[in-house]
Amino acid sequence: MAGMSSQSAPSPAAATEPGLAADAGSHTVTVGFDLDMTLIDSRPGIKATYEALSARTGAYIDVDLAITRLGPPLEQELVHWFPDERIEEMGELYRELYPEYAIGPTPAMTGAREAIEAVRRAGGRAIVVTAKHRPNAKLHLSHLGIEADAVIGWLWAEAKAEALREYGATVYVGDHTGDVRGARTAGALSVAVATGPCAADELLTAGADVVLDDLTAFPAWLTGHMDGRRDVGGRTEMGGRTDKGGRTDMDGRTDMGGRTATAG
Repeated sequence: MAGMSSQSAPSPAAATEPGLAADAGSHTVTVGFDLDMTLIDSRPGIKATYEALSARTGAYIDVDLAITRLGPPLEQELVHWFPDERIEEMGELYRELYPEYAIGPTPAMTGAREAIEAVRRAGGRAIVVTAKHRPNAKLHLSHLGIEADAVIGWLWAEAKAEALREYGATVYVGDHTGDVRGARTAGALSVAVATGPCAADELLTAGADVVLDDLTAFPAWLTGHMDGRRDVGGRTEMGGRTDKGGRTDMDGRTDMGGRTATAG
């Protein structure tokens, strides 16, 4: 939301944590997480920022509608409210307003801290790969006491694969079909959470390997993944994907409610 399209964004190399990208071999697993609606519920903060932007510019913005479309880069939302020649200017103003209006009202998603801690307990590292402006992403994490090993911003959908590959991430957790596409482009296991704008069935159809109701189910899933993973054609994944009820689908993708989409 608060990011840009990958075409105009800095390269991931400009936003990496020194030394960490090359350090994948010293960890059992690297797990990537999306930020908005995966680790944080950014709706209150984004709504407040859009309201401030509207007040500052005099432009009408349906803020309640805008926060139902979170996921893509900010500019894709701004085109609904501003003429093309003002998009870059409005994006810069939005990001300038964001720290004042968005950080305080935004809570962590249920289970977010525990999900990061689960990765650490497994001997892994947790990175955040987001479309958001990286400085604002880091402000959110610092405010909420969520400690990521690296934060990479300005990447959306398939472009997220650049950072996932660079850091050697074999699992990517997100709430949007764009996150699913990023994981699959990187050759990582796509673990989706149905806490954002995309329903569980939509995430499965997009190609998610696993869909969890929310991040509270992630530690148990990760334990099973680490206990049962094996190398399949260069990808680290479970021999079969299992939902929390113990039902395993060997050929398809299974969500936590037992609904399966056949891989195709």
